[in-house]
Amino acid sequence: MPLWEDKIRKVVPYTPGEQPKEAGIIKLNTNENPYPPSPAVKRALTDLPDTDLRKYPDPAVSELVGALASRYGRKPSEVFVGVGSDDVLAMCFLTFFNSKDKTVLFPDITYSFYDVWADLFRIPYETIPLDDAFRIRPEQYIRENGGIVFPNPNAPTGRAMPLADAEKIIAANPGSIVIVDEAYVDFGAESAVGLIPKYDNLIVVQTFSKSRSLAGMRIGYALGNEKLIGYLNDCKYSFNSYTMNRTTIAAGCAALSDEKWFQKHVGKVIRTRERAEKEFAALGFRFYPSASNFLFVTHPEKPAAEIFEELRKRHIYVRYFAKPRIDNYLRVTIGTEEEMDVLFAALKEILA
Repeated sequence: MPLWEDKIRKVVPYTPGEQPKEAGIIKLNTNENPYPPSPAVKRALTDLPDTDLRKYPDPAVSELVGALASRYGRKPSEVFVGVGSDDVLAMCFLTFFNSKDKTVLFPDITYSFYDVWADLFRIPYETIPLDDAFRIRPEQYIRENGGIVFPNPNAPTGRAMPLADAEKIIAANPGSIVIVDEAYVDFGAESAVGLIPKYDNLIVVQTFSKSRSLAGMRIGYALGNEKLIGYLNDCKYSFNSYTMNRTTIAAGCAALSDEKWFQKHVGKVIRTRERAEKEFAALGFRFYPSASNFLFVTHPEKPAAEIFEELRKRHIYVRYFAKPRIDNYLRVTIGTEEEMDVLFAALKEILA
């Protein structure tokens, strides 16, 4: 081993969902929205002056921050934006989870980036088991800790926690920052944003990637009180002042301007999810209710790994996690009606 290698910061990296390059793929593995963003986004990008691209973007992202503040009824000083919610969450871990001897708490089955960031930033952590029905139990988070983070709805299970349960966790931990990761909240869960005036230890993180069809533009944001957002900005400006480019800012503002498009297409995904639940059930799959844009399914007779490989042979991609407790489940993103028709036809063949 080279002499310098023991000085390297080593981590096991996050593994993102596969991004196949070949044509004709039905891609149901990374929870992207199957519908395009608002036409206002394309117009905004087309109308962006060429001269804007030679200049640095606004480091404060004031236009997008203002638009988000207006939508949520917050002050601009209560909004933080970043390059996707992954960037925002990473900055939250770096900023708020700074205890040297108290562990950060998050579920054992959850977004698999959490333990990666904790390892990267040398944050001690402990995972709290979900119950047998994949639910977060609030009482297990009422204990000494160095911070708490959980998704609502959870990923990859899709299960939503009632807002009253989320509030129990926030209220019981006034000495710790509680991050509620709401990447999928628009598809059926109650947001904790309304609790921000009540709790000064709460940060809510959301994204444009899922419900606003802008995964390719990378826009995430956090909402919290002025003091917490101020600390986030201090870390951001110490790390990279120009985190969001001008095209992304324009796209984000345009997407926020078209609430009708947003509501229409979120509704389409929800209706297709409800139809998919019936189709999966008819094929013998088992699953818990989902408040997200995906379903987490298992079959009592056919192993998930085998179904995954058979679907892949048919150019249908879903997500399989070879991890304890969930290695016989598949996470299936809700696609268009036509994509789901192809999926269910394939599953009938595989299960025959």
